[in-house]
Amino acid sequence: MADVIKLCCSNSNRTMISSSLLISFSSSLSSCPHTLRRPSLVSIPAASSAGGGLASRHGNNKLGLFKIKAAVTETEQPKWWERNAGPNMIDIHSTQEFLNALSEAGERLVIIEVYGTWCASCRAIFPKLCRTAAEHPDIVFLKVNFDENKPMCKKLNVKVLPYFQFYRGADGLLDEFSCSLAKFQKIKDAIEVHNTARCSIGPPKGIADLNLETLTTPTTNNPEETKR
Repeated sequence: MADVIKLCCSNSNRTMISSSLLISFSSSLSSCPHTLRRPSLVSIPAASSAGGGLASRHGNNKLGLFKIKAAVTETEQPKWWERNAGPNMIDIHSTQEFLNALSEAGERLVIIEVYGTWCASCRAIFPKLCRTAAEHPDIVFLKVNFDENKPMCKKLNVKVLPYFQFYRGADGLLDEFSCSLAKFQKIKDAIEVHNTARCSIGPPKGIADLNLETLTTPTTNNPEETKR
């Protein structure tokens, strides 16, 4: 968060401000909530020269009015589906990116999550999915935004969100299901079953077998949302 502070004195004379006042004002700024958008106007009366707080060169004991204008700009926060995503969580924006990711994964287990930014169940399950990804750095997690990839999601037979698919090498699609936060153990169980050591022969499935090259425009209906 960037803080922009402007000090404007109502008197034309130069004024000395004590370091203690600046420290106090800096502390008060740090305690302001980060969501502050509009500039706040703070009026602080000037102390007399005898007080030592604010001293006027002409010895004027009258209270002067100093206007301190602090404009706090809010840094844009990441969206919920972008937070805490580890290095093994990859955003998929197109069919080609999806096919390339499957091919490059080789024999590693690939977990695909199809989500909607508007889906409350997707948002609820996402933090736990991030923790699971951190616990399994050997697994590739592909995050597929439904609204950005509707033709592909239709080909993948996605009807309920969030939706998960498990792929691995030449074995291709191993498992698929919808899962809510309350049933997250289902994902852990699938990882235990499909992430065992194995050796499969042949190129990774996905490009030819998924038949995603002949995508057609899907209907505009959104899939249902898994109840939490």
